Amino acid sequence: MTTWVDATAGASGDMLLGALLGAGVPLEVLRGAVEAASPEPVTLRVEEVRRAGLAATRCHVEVADSTTHRSWRDVRRLLVAADLAEPVRVAALGVFARLATAEGAVHGHSPDDVTFHEVGALDAIADVVGVCAGLDHLRRRHEGPVVVSPVAVGSGRVGAAHGSLPVPVPAVVELLRGVPSYAGPTGAPPAELCTPTGAALLVSLADTWGPQPAMGVEAVGVGAGGRDPATHPNVVRLLTGPGVPTGPSAGPATDPSTELVVEANVDDLDPRLWPGVLAALLEAGAADAWLTPIVMKKGRPAHTLSVLVRPELAERVRAVVVAETTTIGLREHPVTKRPLPREVVEVQVDGTRVRVKVAQHAGRRITAQPEWDDVAAAARATGRPARAVLAQAQALAHDLLDERHPDP
Repeated sequence: MTTWVDATAGASGDMLLGALLGAGVPLEVLRGAVEAASPEPVTLRVEEVRRAGLAATRCHVEVADSTTHRSWRDVRRLLVAADLAEPVRVAALGVFARLATAEGAVHGHSPDDVTFHEVGALDAIADVVGVCAGLDHLRRRHEGPVVVSPVAVGSGRVGAAHGSLPVPVPAVVELLRGVPSYAGPTGAPPAELCTPTGAALLVSLADTWGPQPAMGVEAVGVGAGGRDPATHPNVVRLLTGPGVPTGPSAGPATDPSTELVVEANVDDLDPRLWPGVLAALLEAGAADAWLTPIVMKKGRPAHTLSVLVRPELAERVRAVVVAETTTIGLREHPVTKRPLPREVVEVQVDGTRVRVKVAQHAGRRITAQPEWDDVAAAARATGRPARAVLAQAQALAHDLLDERHPDP
């Protein structure tokens, strides 16, 4: 299943919430995640509106007056303690980590010392957690890539906590480094079209960037912004559907591609930080990230951090490595990646759904591995040991394999 986000009129958190609702994500999914993460009451109110003649869904995030400013440390504690599905928690942490890194770079602060004003308010926490939960809902039904169009950022100036700022505001410029962006639709009046929250969400959730890929569209969500200019529909569109093969073999998943391996040797990082570093790299768009124990000069134990990433996402990965580790340099080399065609199917373990990733070669299903997050969730739901659930899921997965052998 492919998801395409059309941000050619800009993006904000509430516009993305509306698009997800329009594409079929139940309101209860968003509301449950927001209530779990917010320390104060937040209401999501849905309204059907029109923007330049297009029907759209407007999601109002309504909060009580609050003067509380929250640092990145405060937001991180809220998200870590919240009763959220683990993929939602990891995604939301990644979004706010990017916001903190961008704001820190713009204002010359350490990310941990950044205080979120507009961004750290309750409505932004709701935007981030709600969007992450909505996209997780789509991906749990049908795993697949998220493609985002070039992003319209706007023009002119806008008032903010730090005074009048040029549009795009500095944090948006920082967040969209290496990402295709432009001022906006022809004739559009000066305005901020992409907010920092919207930019951070797009950058965190996108697997790649570009026009709508070849896909069979099944669901369409149109999320409305607050303004209704005469020049264009102020909306974010979200399209989902199965990808369509475009090559003579089996489509993009089997085509070789040139990617980069970005590496750094690190000998002075607290090892308790490594899981978070790897998670942040995957959230930044890395295809894979791993550690290799090594011994450096003078016999010092260390690790080589290796990251596999598409060239267009490499700058985001470099920024994460520099921000999250103690390295003072990187090295890179191109590699050819040849992924096997794969599909995601579901098995039932004691009535609980477990996704299985099945890889093919020469027209045969050759490997089938249960998704660990689903195994862990099934273990919690059934009260059984995770190892027992995994064994049962693996047995069911084995039945999916094609035992035929190719002709010699």
